[in-house]
Amino acid sequence: MEIKASDVKALREKTGAGMMECKNALVACEGDFAKAEKYLKEKGLAAVEKRSDRATNEGKVFIKIANNKAVLVELASETDFVARNPDFVALGNKIAEVALEKGYTEPNDELNSMVTDLATKIRENMGLKRLKVVPAANNEYLTSYIHGDGLIGVVVKLAADKSEALQDERVKAFAFDLALHIAAFNPYALDRSKVDPTHLAEQEEIFRKQMEQDEKMKGKPANVVDNILKGKVNKYLAEICLVDQGFVKDEKLSVAKVVEDLGKQVGAKISIADYVYFRVGQ
Repeated sequence: MEIKASDVKALREKTGAGMMECKNALVACEGDFAKAEKYLKEKGLAAVEKRSDRATNEGKVFIKIANNKAVLVELASETDFVARNPDFVALGNKIAEVALEKGYTEPNDELNSMVTDLATKIRENMGLKRLKVVPAANNEYLTSYIHGDGLIGVVVKLAADKSEALQDERVKAFAFDLALHIAAFNPYALDRSKVDPTHLAEQEEIFRKQMEQDEKMKGKPANVVDNILKGKVNKYLAEICLVDQGFVKDEKLSVAKVVEDLGKQVGAKISIADYVYFRVGQ
């Protein structure tokens, strides 16, 4: 049977398989293009299944914002080489777009099927690791920042008691700078009320044991020790809570102070409503 070069080329473009693989598939399927496509897909899926136990620690974060909603997606791959593949990048963006359009809030069969289709073409294990949706009310503003090659993605949500203030370019610029700050410092929590009490208790116990082993602390009155411990805990909270951290563009000012000053400038009360931090592999 004669296999046309144009058919081989078309099958290669559609499946991503090698020229000889496409020709052999067409021969095996007696020139039937649809059957050859299915044949190659099954072959590619089998190759992916053989690699399914391999770690997917590489990948990228993708973010889309539209209609008062942000979607963050972490698409994982085995290698950073594949994570830079244009088809991989297009898939990540497409998943975020579909999730926005259809209101998906977590990975599902449709989205996972899109990943499988590309995995069979590239023949590398990959997966949709995370998908998170951040909704915003009319008095809230969303912005995002992707760091480097997509290893870190951040969404910031600001709120204002006067919604028109959110259209001020100074507010938008601050929101972006804050997203950059979060990407750089990865705060544990927005503020002290959001810190897990168990985590804080564990950290306090670590400080207490360190002080017990410190020769300089021996013989000090209990109330002095307690005050020093309280100071250490407060310092720790200032380091891990976003609003208490020194702002990335002026570390002499806390994030909370910068927000307060911004509100005075635009004539509205501005607050940080929420943020989301994604890092590939975490």
